[in-house]
Amino acid sequence: MASDSAAPATFDPADPLSIDDLLTPEEIAVRGSVRSLLAQRVDPHIAGWFEDGGVDDPRALMKEFGRLGLLGMHLDGYTLPGMSSVEYGLACVELEACDSGIRSMVSVQGSLAMFAIWRWASEEEKQRWLPGMGSGDLVGCFGLTEPDHGSDPANMRTKARRDGSDWVIDGTKLWISNGTFADVAVIWAQTEEGIRGFAVPTDAPGFTANLIKHKMSLRASATAELVLENCRVPDSAMFPEVRGLKGPLSCLSEARYGIVWGAMGAARSSFEAAVEYSKTREQFGRPIGGFQLTQAKLADMCLELHKGLLLALHLGRRKDTVGLTPEQVSFGKLNNIREALDICRTSRTILGANGISLEYPVIRHMNNLESVLTYEGTSEMHMLVLGQALTGQNAFS
Repeated sequence: MASDSAAPATFDPADPLSIDDLLTPEEIAVRGSVRSLLAQRVDPHIAGWFEDGGVDDPRALMKEFGRLGLLGMHLDGYTLPGMSSVEYGLACVELEACDSGIRSMVSVQGSLAMFAIWRWASEEEKQRWLPGMGSGDLVGCFGLTEPDHGSDPANMRTKARRDGSDWVIDGTKLWISNGTFADVAVIWAQTEEGIRGFAVPTDAPGFTANLIKHKMSLRASATAELVLENCRVPDSAMFPEVRGLKGPLSCLSEARYGIVWGAMGAARSSFEAAVEYSKTREQFGRPIGGFQLTQAKLADMCLELHKGLLLALHLGRRKDTVGLTPEQVSFGKLNNIREALDICRTSRTILGANGISLEYPVIRHMNNLESVLTYEGTSEMHMLVLGQALTGQNAFS
C-alpha cells in the first residue's frame, strides 16, 4: 500500500504510462544524445532532403552517426559499442521520429550488413570491415531482394560459382538501401552447396549500383539496383559457416527488431504534430481539439502509440536476457507497423489539407511507412508466421 506521505501521481501527456520509469538513466541518456544530434544535424534539413530525393552528403552523415556510436551499436568487439538491445531500440525511435529513411541508413548498416559480417564472415573479413563500418568510414549494404523474388528468397536467381580460388557471382538485387554509396555489399547467392553469403567490395570488377529514382517513399534514403556480372571475389569473401536461408533470415530478424521500435518514432512524430495542431487550428469559433471527434482520435492514437512502445520495450528486455523467437519479432513488426500507419493516417485527417504539406512531418511519415510495411517481411508474411505458430499448419504455399 502506498504511503500517505508519497507524492501524488501525476499524468504526463507526453508519457501517459510513465514508461520512462522503466528505463535506466543510461538508456535515457542514449536517447537524449541521439535526439540532440538529430535536432542539430538532420531535423532542419529532412523535409528538403525528402523533397529533393536524397541526403546531401550521406557518407558525411554516416560518419557523424559513427562518432556517436550508432552504427552496429548493439554489436561487440572490433571497436564496436556493445550496447544493449533496448538502447539500440530507443535510438531507432529517435531516428525514425526524424525520418524512416534516416533510420534505414543506420539499421541497414548495423543490423543487416554489419550483423551479417559480425555473425557469419571469416575473422579476416570481420577485421577488414567492421571497425571502419562502426566508425562510418566504411558503408555497407545488404543484397537479398531481387526483381522477381522478395518474400520468396529461397528461389533467388543470383548465382555464385567457384572458379579456381575465387567465386564468380552473377545476378541482380533490387531495393537496396545505401547501395549507391556503399563500400561493401553483403550478397546472398545460390551455389551448388546451397545459399551462401559473400562480402563483396563494391569496387570489384563486374559490380554496378544504379540509383532507383521516382520513389514516393523513403526519398531521403538512397535505394539501388545492384547488378553483378561475372563479379569475381576471393574465397575469403564467402561466409564459411552458414548455408541456406539461416544466414539471411538471422539478419532480417535483427533488422525487424529495430523496426518494431522505429515505427513508434514515426507514429510519435505524427501524433505530436496532430496534438499541437488541434490546439491552434480553429473552426466554428474554437480550437478543433475541443471537439469530441478530434479528442476521440487523439485518445485512440495515444493508446496505440504507447501500447506499441510497451511492446517494443518488452521485446527489448527479452532480447537482452533470454533472446527472442522469430515469431515474437513478427508479432512486434506486424502490430507496430500496422498501428503506426493508422496513427499517421488519423493524424493526417486532423491536419486536414495541411496534412499533405511537407511543412508538417505527417505525410512524409505516412509515405515512408508504406515501404516499412513491406520491407523485412510484409504484413502478410508475418501473419502467416504467427498463423503457423498458432496452428502448426504451413500456409505459405
